[in-house]
Amino acid sequence: MSEVFEGYERQYCELSANLSRKCTATGALNGGLLTSCAQISHKGGIEMGNEFHPVREQKKQKVSEIKAGIDEAEALIRKMDLEARSLQPNVKAVLLAKLREYKSDLNNLKTEVKRIVSGNLNAAARDELLESGMADTLTASADQRTRLVTTTERLGKSGDRIKESRRTMLETEELGVSILQDLHSQRQSLLHANNTLHGVDDNVGRSKKLLTNMSRRMSRNKWMIGSIIAVLVIAIALILYFKLK
Repeated sequence: MSEVFEGYERQYCELSANLSRKCTATGALNGGLLTSCAQISHKGGIEMGNEFHPVREQKKQKVSEIKAGIDEAEALIRKMDLEARSLQPNVKAVLLAKLREYKSDLNNLKTEVKRIVSGNLNAAARDELLESGMADTLTASADQRTRLVTTTERLGKSGDRIKESRRTMLETEELGVSILQDLHSQRQSLLHANNTLHGVDDNVGRSKKLLTNMSRRMSRNKWMIGSIIAVLVIAIALILYFKLK
């Protein structure tokens, strides 16, 4: 398994465990928030707001930290995905299966955060009604209900736009991963072609040396044959000379 992948995996597991603890702690604030509402429902508006705001601000801060952690976890998953896809097929299949589990866990965390944020919105609506100084917080006026409906619609539209942006981002990410895979395949092909060319160059060099040696041997043999012929001619001439003399 890739050491780079293992490093990302350790970071993700630590971050996921930390996010789970924060979600649990933030969810526990919901109970405290509701208890505070019940205890201060008979108090004055300013005093009530002063007691209610610290808990709500603390919860907002924790939700912001959790969202930042989720963004970091998504970045780690993308890095693990890119690293896994660059490995051998048998290793890649195992790592991608792990990534699917991590993505499922992260989706569960996102669902939990949405539930907590929904609780925040409800608490904010109750706080607005309480701070307005109304005697009965459970019987809101028609105008307030209209504002709440309008706010909910705007939040729904914003959520749809965010989902669409996230879908576009995921499609772009998948396209990037596909391009990286193609580039990796092309790089492997180029490396293989380069190795083949080096092998051809080596064979050509050896063939050149062999031809050079053969040419030298042929030249040497020619000189030897020429010398032998010359010696034979001289010997024959001497023999004929002595016989005819």
